[in-house]
Amino acid sequence: MKMKLILSTAVLFFVGGHLVEAQKTKRDTIPQDTKIDEIVVVAYGSQKRETMVGSNTEVKAKQFADRPITSIGQALDGASAGVKVSTGTGQPGSSPSIQIRGIGSYGITTNPLYVVDGTIYTGSLAAINPNDIASFNILKDAASTSLYGSAAANGVVLITTKSGRKGKDAFNFSMSTGAVGRSIPEYDRVNVYQYYPLIWESIRNGRMTSIPGTTITDANAYATAQLISGVLKTNVFNVPDNQLVVNGVLNPDAKLKYTDLDWQKPLMNTGFRQNYELNYSGGSNTTTYFSSVGYTNETGYLIKSDFERFTARLKVDSQVKSWLKLGTSISGVSSNGNNSVEGVDNNSAYINPYRWTRTMGPIYSPYAHDPNTFATLYDSAGNIVYDPGSARGADAAAGRNVIQETLLNKDLSKNYYIISRAYAEIKVDPYLTLSTNVGYDIRNNRRSTYGNKIIGDAAPGGSAEKYSFTEQTFTWNQLLNYKRKFNDHNFEFLLGHESYKFMYEYLYGYKKGQIVDDNDELINFVTPATLTSRTDNYRKEGVFSRLNYDYKSKYLLSGSIRWDGSSRFAKDVRWDSFWSVGAGWRLKGEEFLSNSNLVSELKLRGSYGEVGNDRTDSYYMYKSTYTLGYNNAQEPGILFGFLADPTITWEANKQTDVGIDFGFLNNRITGSVEYYNRVTEDLIFPVPLPVSAGVPDNTISRNVGTMYNRGFEFSINADVIKTQNFTWNINANASTLKNQVTELTDGITEIINGTKKVSVGHSIYDYWLRQWYGVDPADGSPLFLVADAFANTTAADIRTVNGQKVTTNFNKAKYDYSGTAIPDLFGSFGTAITYKQWSLSAMFTYQLGGKTYDSNYAALMSAYSQGGALSTDILDRWTTPGQITDVPALNSSTYTSSNAGNSSRWLVSSDFITLRQATLSYSFAPETLSQLGVSGLRILVSGENLWSKTARKGLEPAQAANGTASNRYTPARVVTIGFNVSF
Repeated sequence: MKMKLILSTAVLFFVGGHLVEAQKTKRDTIPQDTKIDEIVVVAYGSQKRETMVGSNTEVKAKQFADRPITSIGQALDGASAGVKVSTGTGQPGSSPSIQIRGIGSYGITTNPLYVVDGTIYTGSLAAINPNDIASFNILKDAASTSLYGSAAANGVVLITTKSGRKGKDAFNFSMSTGAVGRSIPEYDRVNVYQYYPLIWESIRNGRMTSIPGTTITDANAYATAQLISGVLKTNVFNVPDNQLVVNGVLNPDAKLKYTDLDWQKPLMNTGFRQNYELNYSGGSNTTTYFSSVGYTNETGYLIKSDFERFTARLKVDSQVKSWLKLGTSISGVSSNGNNSVEGVDNNSAYINPYRWTRTMGPIYSPYAHDPNTFATLYDSAGNIVYDPGSARGADAAAGRNVIQETLLNKDLSKNYYIISRAYAEIKVDPYLTLSTNVGYDIRNNRRSTYGNKIIGDAAPGGSAEKYSFTEQTFTWNQLLNYKRKFNDHNFEFLLGHESYKFMYEYLYGYKKGQIVDDNDELINFVTPATLTSRTDNYRKEGVFSRLNYDYKSKYLLSGSIRWDGSSRFAKDVRWDSFWSVGAGWRLKGEEFLSNSNLVSELKLRGSYGEVGNDRTDSYYMYKSTYTLGYNNAQEPGILFGFLADPTITWEANKQTDVGIDFGFLNNRITGSVEYYNRVTEDLIFPVPLPVSAGVPDNTISRNVGTMYNRGFEFSINADVIKTQNFTWNINANASTLKNQVTELTDGITEIINGTKKVSVGHSIYDYWLRQWYGVDPADGSPLFLVADAFANTTAADIRTVNGQKVTTNFNKAKYDYSGTAIPDLFGSFGTAITYKQWSLSAMFTYQLGGKTYDSNYAALMSAYSQGGALSTDILDRWTTPGQITDVPALNSSTYTSSNAGNSSRWLVSSDFITLRQATLSYSFAPETLSQLGVSGLRILVSGENLWSKTARKGLEPAQAANGTASNRYTPARVVTIGFNVSF
């Protein structure tokens, strides 16, 4: 039987019963009657692509090898339809958050399971060198994931590392270096000249509102008198305070005393990245080997944020006997760096540099100045003196200085990893193979923080913290694989058992009262504040089986089942079964299409199955626990810590998947269309309890809900032009998602959390907010739709505008659903062009629809800022009766309603398009290099996060799947230049 040849670089093929790795080969060098089947990595093995019935996206190393990325998680962005990536922070070494096919849970993790070389991996993705990865596969439906049972509800990412190849030894070296900068621009904010009159206006309007009958003249005089002494505290112009703003106009004679008013410049600059990779591989007829060492050093664009990583890896595979194959790999990783402040967890903290460099008013300098000459002050050692913040308004972090604190405080991490794998395969007979895989990973983390004694939370004594934890994971599986062919009938049966063990050991110490300078070891501090430790253990046991059948690679059937037991749950509910069935019809194998020159591949497939999720926040969900350490002097103290429901069990994820895979014109055009319906039952929710119950957090976690995620996925890849000297490829994918809660039990009707309300008939990412109506053209008042309870009252803060009952009091505003954070469409598109030795590739990611709750912008739109920065949009404020605008009047008396949070006013479109990655390279001709003993040489320029277009400058809509914004370290733009050389 003839089959069209599929050409690729470094793609695994099955040829005549032997696994080989195809190289870029001319079409006429392989006999056309040789059957060549592409082999794809699947759960606990591999399979011919044409016989697969599951949803499995494969991404080869060549698609991300040239990118300046630190974590393989960054390569997942845009790699497949159905994969939603919330971009990582700008902290070097950070990884993004990944969701596959929607929101898998509400109260527990939605991250996918990662499997490295056949065994589960729970460590940091930054510990895996992307240059050591041969490919990764994204498993999305139950037919692909069910063999991983209770860990597979959120999808699975299979990572396969590089191996050696038989034949001549190969030596490769690559290096790159470049710049790191900010990719998301800052919000536009008013300058120092605009700022004072705006605050004056707010004070003036507030005076007239709070004291009816006040004349405009009196109100103007009051605002002029209060502007500096009563509100802002600082005058950076060379005119008296009472002459700075007169009748709303900045004194035209005013000149700045000093100009160092930029708080971002001292903290944010251009970082630097360098990366070096060296690998050596080869092999004989029986043994192959691959070894590599790598070094990455990246400093972020925020000072005192960096990441340094050393990696070393060795992998050996050996056919010891004709019936026995052994292999092992080991990776050693050392990483360390300065950690920036985690903005999400410290969104409003005084130590958050992203918040305070953004919201600091443009009238304050971070430095101290001579009150007479206005010169910048330096201490006796020649160091600049920082302003302690004693002369700042209430919104300008009085008494703090985020620049000085960032420079003086420390947060250092060191990580050490060992990632090891070993396997053995025993060929019992031509059909039966026994194999075993062992994985052992260990991570040791040491973190040290220092709080300075000069300014900030630890002043005046200073403080030091030491964290240390060790994670160990051990996975051991045993597999029996029986593969047999009876004429045109092909069977493959898998039976396996797997044990998984995880242990976490934690130690923490905190002391205060520094003794001598420049020493942040605990011995140098006087008062022990906290000393604690804990050990967590988690065990899981599983037995599983899979049966695949196909007839002439046309009619395909697959079934799998797994029984899992998890130590997170009580014995009575600890075990459960997870399973899947799938079927496919490969129409290309039928006679009516087998000789078609137009259709080169066409397959219908579908599956249904159930997988689980036990990855809860606690390892002891069924046990009520108590917290030690609440002692009173010598008297011991124990506090109630967690109320458990002993019947709590797995979340069950039931998924239906239907798809069609196609190829046309000898696979010049390939793609797929899929529909999935993913139903999660027994959702774990924090069920509210009355305060009188005396339960921590007033909640108990129970299985009380059901929700679905459903959507369509589209992907296409086309070789538009394919000649000897010129090729042009385009690719694109698109996804839709609808999420809805369909059931809440146990007496629960709704759960309100921040800007969201969970209830039946709505998504868990639907906004529940005060309903903003707009601005009253008559007087500039902020208006909200009035709540039903107040609609028929005659209070002064209730009025009718254009026939609509509204209120100026945010406490009487109506709450209602206000759109969703979930986009209508998201995905990526890209292109790759080669011309002779030149190549250019680019990838864009995009999102259409959905809303972002932009609290960062809200903080810049205060109607009465007392030293905080203001957006330039504030210039569109209401000032004149009859004026139509969406920005209320500046008013120090009514600003609480104008500034009210949890308001639909702060929703903005989440639409975006981003040039996520681009690479330009030039490869030298082999005939030129052969004289130098070099087999390959390529130079390249590559960049990440190069450009984006959003609904508002400063907005970062991709930072969180739930649509919220925070003052965080925005992603970095990285541009590097480098080369690859092979011998």
